[in-house]
Amino acid sequence: MMVFDTSFLKQKETPSEFVWSSDYLTEAANEDLNEPLIDLNDFAKGDKEAMARACELVKKACVKHGFFQVTNHGVNPLVIEAAYDEMSSIFGLPVDVKLKAKRQLCSFQGYSGGHAVRWSTNLQWKEAYDCEYSNQGSDSHIVEQFKSAFGDKLDKHTGEVYQRYCDAMKGLSEVIMEVLAMSLGVGRLYFKEYFKNGGGIMKCNFYPRCDFSNLTLGSGPHSDPTGVTILHQDQVGGLEVSIDNKWLAVTPRPEAFVINIGDTFQALTNGKYKSCLHRALVSREKERRSLAYCIIPNKDKTVKPPEELLGEKEERQYPDFKWSDLFTFIQGHYRPDNHTLRNFVQWLHSSKSNND
Repeated sequence: MMVFDTSFLKQKETPSEFVWSSDYLTEAANEDLNEPLIDLNDFAKGDKEAMARACELVKKACVKHGFFQVTNHGVNPLVIEAAYDEMSSIFGLPVDVKLKAKRQLCSFQGYSGGHAVRWSTNLQWKEAYDCEYSNQGSDSHIVEQFKSAFGDKLDKHTGEVYQRYCDAMKGLSEVIMEVLAMSLGVGRLYFKEYFKNGGGIMKCNFYPRCDFSNLTLGSGPHSDPTGVTILHQDQVGGLEVSIDNKWLAVTPRPEAFVINIGDTFQALTNGKYKSCLHRALVSREKERRSLAYCIIPNKDKTVKPPEELLGEKEERQYPDFKWSDLFTFIQGHYRPDNHTLRNFVQWLHSSKSNND
């Protein structure tokens, strides 16, 4: 298995496993996505006119590409800053320590270097550490995950920092779900209730600088298979979205979170809201970091659109399915891309046929 370590930064050539074909290495975006910036303070104040305008902007963006940003979100900037600072504690550990905490197949938790646990080509120029947050978990279950993974190799403070961050994301996720429900014209609490017994996948992403940044990618083109992603990116930039076969940049804003629709939410809206292809570039000059919180339903939850969202004669784009089936597909059978849902449905039908 290829191991991602800092020695790569000193090599004269990029290891072949990290080199992507020219089909993927199109030039960096020279235009911005210009996704809407939504002030959540309007929702907190109950300003109906401002809320209506904001919902219309969210709807327009989600129908087209599924990306918007939110400000006045209520998350303490010190909580965000601490989460970035603690990345050095994780990714600065010796390689052998990190590998002891490596992510296993069909698991939400663990360390990954370039996604080399799952793949052997088109590896991503990044390190990541993921942990699972449960809305029904104990008040310290993130702390417990870090202790289980790293023991005394990490100070307890690291787990406490990410526990606070995930707690903050839970609160923000509930607001985001209300905004999305209102933009779709369903009951304001519908999606908040739908995801209530689920949780999130917390992802710490570290993209080292790369002398061969024109040959590799930090994250390859993919759509998020989860519900909705709440992302905070540092000021280096590199997140891009594909619209009409053209890459557009998502502007980093320290005071804002990027919100993007995932495949699960696309299925929940019968395809009305888009889970769009996006990627992360790496920089030749600077390292890049981001914090992603992916909202997920309970694994046993059935994914289907609310009845009030479907017209009388509207054709269903996707069959009802258990979220655990989609999770199994992306973890054991498929590398997410812009055809994930379509190929998942084919796999689901095939699996059922084989079991009959």
